[in-house]
Amino acid sequence: MGSDKKEYGFLKEIGLDSTNIGCYVNGKWKASGSSVTSVNPSDNQAIAKVTEATIHDYEEGLRACSEAAKTWMTVPAPKRGEIVRQIGDALRAKLNPLGRLVSLEMGKILPEGIGEVQEIIDMCDYAVGLSRQLNGSIIPSERPDHMMFEMWNPLGIVGVITAFNFPCAVLGWNACIALVCGNCVVWKGAPTTPLVTIAVTKLVAEVLEKNKLPGAIFTSFCGGAEIGQAIAKDTRIPLVSFTGSSKVGLIVQQTVNERFGKCLLELSGNNAIIVMDDADIRLAVRSILFAAVGTAGQRCTTCRRLFIHDSIYQSVLDQLVGVYKQVKIGDPLENGTLVGPLHTRASVENFKKGISSIKSQAWKILLGGSVIESEGNFVQPTIVEISPDAPVVKQELFGPVLYVMKFQTLEEAISLNNSVPQGLSSSIFTRRPEAIFKWLGPRGSDCGIVNVNIPTNGAEIGGAFGGEKATGGGREAGSDSWKQYMRRSTCTVNYGSELPLAQGINFG
Repeated sequence: MGSDKKEYGFLKEIGLDSTNIGCYVNGKWKASGSSVTSVNPSDNQAIAKVTEATIHDYEEGLRACSEAAKTWMTVPAPKRGEIVRQIGDALRAKLNPLGRLVSLEMGKILPEGIGEVQEIIDMCDYAVGLSRQLNGSIIPSERPDHMMFEMWNPLGIVGVITAFNFPCAVLGWNACIALVCGNCVVWKGAPTTPLVTIAVTKLVAEVLEKNKLPGAIFTSFCGGAEIGQAIAKDTRIPLVSFTGSSKVGLIVQQTVNERFGKCLLELSGNNAIIVMDDADIRLAVRSILFAAVGTAGQRCTTCRRLFIHDSIYQSVLDQLVGVYKQVKIGDPLENGTLVGPLHTRASVENFKKGISSIKSQAWKILLGGSVIESEGNFVQPTIVEISPDAPVVKQELFGPVLYVMKFQTLEEAISLNNSVPQGLSSSIFTRRPEAIFKWLGPRGSDCGIVNVNIPTNGAEIGGAFGGEKATGGGREAGSDSWKQYMRRSTCTVNYGSELPLAQGINFG
């Protein structure tokens, strides 16, 4: 088993072995499902085995979680924040081995793997402060001797279903906020990154145990679609956060809506960068490179469409091709690597199908477009000249493929940006204030993330993360996203002896 290799020795630092139990329920590690093998996408060799959860395990976990919720929601919010602070410290102590695990199992380069774990730590720090700021409003009442105000109370349980490309950061966006808001968390990690799910859960479990709190406050499952379906259908879970494709997200939303639950959806992105004629070309090219090939094009915020002003089109394109040719592709754990493998062999097949579609529509591949012969899942970062009307441009090809197109006017560029079903992230490169504020305004980008002179990816945790249209409309992480994890009550107290009615109604 791969975990016995010398270079995998760090796995023991984070509680992993050659065989692992992939289900944490009621404060215990137990699982009765089938055994799966986690593989390294760099060589498709086994890392370790994991026993997955069954529906029986799930039901046991939810019963315990429902009971734990009664306790957790009564703990004062700042005390809940203290627990999240300790979780952040536990993650901080294991930052490097956890980051190596993310890189090993998912395939992103080591700086990105460490950065992903740092993102959860940052979310913990953010949530600690938030735990003292879950404020309601005082509302002036029109009735004498009446007080009207808002109160925020926990929902109870929040379900979090995460994807392979950010196997732990998205958990952090949700769980840190959910916990300080007084909710228990039920996490289903991605089926292909079970070791990350187990390692993060072990750290959380240790903190809960150390503080003599019910382990069921944080319940996690490694498993397939049946566990995700159970979470979506479960009336004990008022809010479900789902990260994945628009196709599956729609099914989750419909399932949750049928029981009048709430959904937070983080779905597909088809993100664009616009380079205006006055742009800082050097800054734009550096940004495009990171946005298009970072994480091997497997971020939901990856730049997939590039619109360049006609007057500078060839200059930008020539510089971009030049920097693409310098990109080192290889083992994500090696220094200097900028592009690791795609996550699975299925991802490689999807890449090949996408390239075939591009070729069938007779568009010009300027660079890349091939699978790299190796034991791993490596493909060439690809640049394609194409028409914005091509059907393939409207779809999200989850890999390092960049479609390049010309435009003449800002209005045309904005229209092209908004012409796809998805609406996650977007960016413009310009120095002109009038272009910037049109881009940011009501007739500008229709995305949830609207940037200027920075890439489409690499969002900070302080802002709300999410998108519009087929991206799902969810908002997670910072700003006032916390309100989605709580139940708002409008409260009116009559402290007088009369009964004046609203709107001046006289009833008898």
